[in-house]
Amino acid sequence: MRLGIVACDIFKRELDLILKDDPEVVHKEYLEFGLHCEPEKLKQTVIDKCNALEGQVDAIFLGYSICQSLKDVTKEIRVPSFMLDGDDCIAVFLTPIGYAQEKVKCTGTWFNTPGWADLGIKGCIKELHLDSALDQGYDPMYFMNMLFTGYSRCLFIDTGVDKEHFEALSMDFAKTMNLRHESRCCDLRLLEEGIRKAKALAPPHSLGRAEP
Repeated sequence: MRLGIVACDIFKRELDLILKDDPEVVHKEYLEFGLHCEPEKLKQTVIDKCNALEGQVDAIFLGYSICQSLKDVTKEIRVPSFMLDGDDCIAVFLTPIGYAQEKVKCTGTWFNTPGWADLGIKGCIKELHLDSALDQGYDPMYFMNMLFTGYSRCLFIDTGVDKEHFEALSMDFAKTMNLRHESRCCDLRLLEEGIRKAKALAPPHSLGRAEP
């Protein structure tokens, strides 16, 4: 069978790790994180990218969570597709239960995966729509500091990719925003399970089985 991957750049490092030796993956495309800032554009881009693979792949793994605008998006995709469950990427890495537990431990937590740590302050400014302040002559960090008054912890999530490098970036972020820094591990089972479920959606003939 031929599997296509259309995913958020936040998941790139982890998916590349999982899929590096998978001969059934014939297409991988990572969309820029910044699309999250325009929910309707994100949804349409995801639909267009997936539908463009019609006839080229047998199934698609959609590396996105609901992310505000993608609920039921697979209904608008013409190729059998599986999308991750959960409100956002942190729920995928920690599982929804683990995510909730960390929020209970500290409600004012900023979560840093390797992808988020790499985006750093600039990515955070974009996610919080503070980059528009530049157009009005303001320093976005002024508003960042205001918004982060409710945060006290930065939690780095070690996904198994270059921990030393990305944890150092996360620690720099925490220092800049005056947050205490903590780290924890996670596994990638929800990503791995999602890929298996996407493959299971492929038509029988693509799996080498006779049509009924």
